[in-house]
Amino acid sequence: MITTGESKREYDAAATVDDKLHCVREAQPKWAATPVSERVSALRAALEYFETNREAIAADITASMRKPLAQSRNELNGFFTRAEFLLNAAESTLAPESLPEAIGLLRRIEHVPLGVVFIISAWNYPLMISLNGVLAALLAGNTVLLKHASLTANIGAHFENAFGNIDAHPGLLRHAFADHLKAGELIQQRKVDHVVFTGSVEGGRTISSHCGGAMLDCHLELGGKDAAYVASDADPVAAAESVVDGCMYNAGQSCCGIERVYVHADVYDAFLEHAKKLIAAYQLGDPTHTDTTMGPLADPGAADTMEDQVDQALAAGAEIACGGQRTIIDGATFFSPTLVLNPTADMAIMREENFGPIMPVMKVHDDAEALAHINDCDFGLTAALFTSSVERAERLAAQIEAGTVYMNRCDYLDPALPWTGYKLSGRGSGLSRYAFYGLTKRKAIHFKP
Repeated sequence: MITTGESKREYDAAATVDDKLHCVREAQPKWAATPVSERVSALRAALEYFETNREAIAADITASMRKPLAQSRNELNGFFTRAEFLLNAAESTLAPESLPEAIGLLRRIEHVPLGVVFIISAWNYPLMISLNGVLAALLAGNTVLLKHASLTANIGAHFENAFGNIDAHPGLLRHAFADHLKAGELIQQRKVDHVVFTGSVEGGRTISSHCGGAMLDCHLELGGKDAAYVASDADPVAAAESVVDGCMYNAGQSCCGIERVYVHADVYDAFLEHAKKLIAAYQLGDPTHTDTTMGPLADPGAADTMEDQVDQALAAGAEIACGGQRTIIDGATFFSPTLVLNPTADMAIMREENFGPIMPVMKVHDDAEALAHINDCDFGLTAALFTSSVERAERLAAQIEAGTVYMNRCDYLDPALPWTGYKLSGRGSGLSRYAFYGLTKRKAIHFKP
């Protein structure tokens, strides 16, 4: 039997959440007054907790949301890569900016902490997604109240273990296992100073509404329906390897996973031939087994949406080359890696997020047709272009409505680049130096000595 990772823990009582909030509120002024260089040193030391407990944390990720253990270990690798970038960038980014001399004036721009940042994190990459907000917020001089998803609450506890008990600065972070009602109250009553939310569009609308009424800013990382275009001059084998992995990794449960593919007619057959072989090779099973390459769905009910999209596509004339249905193994719900052929642009499978291992492929005849399809979407997180021409990639990237445009790769976050959602995919930028700007406010120093 494959165990379910869903937390059976009861939500914290409202008074307990308030106590945790009071703790981080009390710790914030001293932390804000600490020089950035000292914050960097303290947080670098605190991150050693994750290195010391690397295997235990990877096992907790797999137990919680049931991705293959190798992928959980890889999430830790990405975690440390992102952490190192933020640690190295903090001092220069957060340093006061002196303006050119003006006669008789001293002018300076300072980056000031917001206060207590309320971070509501997601389950699909429970370590890396949380780190994006947590480490940048702490480096910027804020303290953090972290609410992790119910499915992965044990990962939230690891963040408190690492950052909540620093000797000289206790209480920088507390993990609150709060319900939606209490979370909404914290925002609506301005008990926090900023909100970072990663989750669904519906959840983002709710958070945005709460923040709007309270006159608080929020950072939103929401959904995606990310596109890939394989141009006529692309290597179809290399493109298939990248795109299939971008669709299927983490059982498709990735905000920036590829969910729709446009392939030029000149390379369509070669692309599909290789893609079919790759998709057929996935091994479904117990995520703790070394030969498993795709684990169960974290939410078994998500298979309903996936099957509905597939059934609607079939009824409207699409074809299923492989997969297309849920599979039960040892009591756990999987969705078979799925290749959909001949979809049309109006089908839900090409327009609505499904968060599953489904790869619909549409044949196109030129760049203009592909570009029109890519932009004909309510989401705009990433888009991937496969071509041998940098000039072609630059020309298309300039017209694509997405926060990240890749050439010859997909489904990857570079910590030096801002992670930005266009349209319904979000608001604000995470990672890079822009993460710090979103977690601070500007103070103008305008002195006439």
